[in-house]
Amino acid sequence: MTISTTGSPGCPATDLGFLLHKHPDRAQTYHTAHGTAHVLYPEASAERCTAALLLEIDPVALVRRGKGKGRGGAPDAALASYVNDRPYAASSLLAVALSTVFKSAMRGDCKAMPERAANPLPLRIEVPAVAAGGGAELVTRLFEPLGWATVEASPVALDERFPE
Repeated sequence: MTISTTGSPGCPATDLGFLLHKHPDRAQTYHTAHGTAHVLYPEASAERCTAALLLEIDPVALVRRGKGKGRGGAPDAALASYVNDRPYAASSLLAVALSTVFKSAMRGDCKAMPERAANPLPLRIEVPAVAAGGGAELVTRLFEPLGWATVEASPVALDERFPE
């Protein structure tokens, strides 16, 4: 997932680092119950700044959280815990990583720049893939009322041979 903004006179785009409580000059790593979250800035200038959240899912950690039981807890199903769809269920795991990594930013607090946190910021947020049971129309209906001027969502075929 990426969060980008642009700067304006007197308000450099790198203020995004203050608002997210993550320094643009350092890559940071956070451990979650299901893997490792990395925050880095592929672009950080006064004109444009992008923060990226990369989530590495650890299938073994997912099994350990389930206390090593297979589906249904049957001993012969133990291998099923290692072969599952959880690493691909990005939306729920990403939500947990977001709340872990950006907890302070999500509260809207910024002691270093309270006036900047109180003002609107032109943000562009890109999420490569999340499940949207209601399709692109649902995504638009959910985000436009929150004040997002442009909401784009494009369906992605999981397998081109089986579009259904």
